[in-house]
Amino acid sequence: MSSTAQATRRVFPFTAIVGQEEMKLALLLNVIDPKIGGVMIMGDRGTGKSTTIRALADLLPEIEVVADDPFNSDPRDPELMSDAVRQQLEQQIEIPVVHKKVPMVDLPLGATEDRVCGTIDIEKALSEGVKAFEPGLLAKANRGILYVDEVNLLDDHLVDVLLDSAAGGWNTVEREGISIRHPARFVLVGSGNPEEGELRPQLLDRFGMHAEIHTVKEPALRVQIVEQRAEFDQNPQQFLEKYQPQQQELQQKLTQAQALLPSVNIDYDLRVNISEVCSELDVDGLRGDIVTNRAAKALAAFEGRTEVTVDDIRRVITLCLRHRLRKDPLETIDSGYKVEKAFNRVFGIEDTTEAAQSNGTAQMSGRR
Repeated sequence: MSSTAQATRRVFPFTAIVGQEEMKLALLLNVIDPKIGGVMIMGDRGTGKSTTIRALADLLPEIEVVADDPFNSDPRDPELMSDAVRQQLEQQIEIPVVHKKVPMVDLPLGATEDRVCGTIDIEKALSEGVKAFEPGLLAKANRGILYVDEVNLLDDHLVDVLLDSAAGGWNTVEREGISIRHPARFVLVGSGNPEEGELRPQLLDRFGMHAEIHTVKEPALRVQIVEQRAEFDQNPQQFLEKYQPQQQELQQKLTQAQALLPSVNIDYDLRVNISEVCSELDVDGLRGDIVTNRAAKALAAFEGRTEVTVDDIRRVITLCLRHRLRKDPLETIDSGYKVEKAFNRVFGIEDTTEAAQSNGTAQMSGRR
């Protein structure tokens, strides 16, 4: 990460963000394994959702892309390159490669489907016989982060399109019998304020993780956050330099985790227990099981281990399942208590909250 790039962009450093550990963990795990399926962040206004997501994009190491390619094609992975680049490779044409920052695309609330997916110029295609394609935001987001603020206010059809692309890794545009496709694999991050309405359960279920964030209540922490922000605004360059060692350390940790991920193993008994928790909670489909397995592996890789532990599962299971429990659209999302209770029972761990409650009851009756 060059200092000139930092000086011009001046993005608040990820490692300087205080609190909101749940959101930060969910974002980091999705970066390590984008197949987790993105994260939905619900919380109060002014809790640093946008700041954290921009900070994450700025933190990520640069990626290799094919020069002048509108889809950020990977010069080595066929799944992340456009058909045109793949053809060039097959014909053994030399492909120019450059390094660039991981793209971070903000989806505006009023975006149309054409703006998101891209458009085909039919006239040009018919008259000149070429597929004239104007790439949209999905093309720009390939291999990066697509951030949708107030996703709960976005048209359901558009949310569907985004989720389809994020899951399949490809975007296909069809007009008048002409079809064009391009890679569109990105980490989808949606954020919203619960007061403005929830997403439909069918759409919510398709987000890999669901993080809940709340306004920091502790006065000392609030003061620390305010002071940090003032320090950053006053002298961004100095502030960035102060956090540079931590930024580089975390960046390195993420790169190592991505390389280690294919070697991470999760024991058969642990996989059975995860599925038992999902079954007990009556989670529809198998998405909950798959995402929990993936997230636990990503966490183990992040901590430099090749074996998933029970603690890894405990730390991710609420993020992966809390939004899959609702059957009634009017019901609020469980804060995680139900998930923790089922996890503790299946994994044979004493429920500390219940133990404390029963202990308190015993003491009360003893006093009587």
